[in-house]
Amino acid sequence: MNKSILRIGTRGSPLALAQARETRDRLLAAHGWQHDAIEIVVIRTTGDMIQDRALSEAGGKGLFTKELDIALADHAIDLAVHSAKDLPTVMPDGIAVPGYLPREDVRDVLITRAGGDLHSLPQGAVVGSASLRRQAQVRKVRPDLQVRLLRGNVQTRLAKVQAGDFDATLLALAGLKRLGLGHLAMTILDKDQFLPAVGQGAVAIAVRREDDATQQAISLVLDPATGSALACERAFLTLLDGSCRTPIAGHAVLHDRHLDFRGLVLTPDGAESVETFASGPVGDATRLGEEAARDLLSRAPQHVLAAFRAV
Repeated sequence: MNKSILRIGTRGSPLALAQARETRDRLLAAHGWQHDAIEIVVIRTTGDMIQDRALSEAGGKGLFTKELDIALADHAIDLAVHSAKDLPTVMPDGIAVPGYLPREDVRDVLITRAGGDLHSLPQGAVVGSASLRRQAQVRKVRPDLQVRLLRGNVQTRLAKVQAGDFDATLLALAGLKRLGLGHLAMTILDKDQFLPAVGQGAVAIAVRREDDATQQAISLVLDPATGSALACERAFLTLLDGSCRTPIAGHAVLHDRHLDFRGLVLTPDGAESVETFASGPVGDATRLGEEAARDLLSRAPQHVLAAFRAV
């Protein structure tokens, strides 16, 4: 590169910083650069500042990326590191996501004060989550539980459970592992019962579309398999116009050159859900995601799809 410093933009949460450092360390190793060749720039986002209500009430997923997109456009940073599940379905003009780091474990984890699984929680126990997907899936399995909003970073949510404000919460296993807290994952939820969010476990790297030098630099750390899976998942989400306002799950798995995808939409109360499946060559990843979305749209009752844009 023709720069002495590559600047990585990130949110300031412990998990966001861990993801930025992983990106930095992979780049340093891949290029043989010295440690001071890369600078991490912390940028506070609107989503970090709003803690008293669900993101769906404040503008959706873009609240975690907007300020980083602006910093990219203003050349204040060279790349931005995001949790892939926080990305909006459509990126702003001039911003591209060339790919992702190797994906971590996609499963959800149940954290409780007393230990045990979801079925062992007492009737009426309070489960905290900010994810409509997780809320709906909890209600689908245990409609008797009280599900309440719980915002904040991983440490904040763990502390709320430990303090007794909530009986349980759900977290991404990938986040716990990246924070060195994998030992807390006492109850890992099966993907068949708790299908993950689109992009869960993947770290996305965003750059300026015309910045060929940075794109070339990061190409050495991008994982093609994760990129194919995310192309399928995000095509599914995009066609559904998925946002924080709708409980949607989707997960693609690569087997050699073959891709298997499962998608799911639920009503917020978890009482109804519709699944879809797609399978085919990895080169058709985007088409498979779109076909799965169209299949779901063709079969799901209108009241289940009420939150979706007309497609």
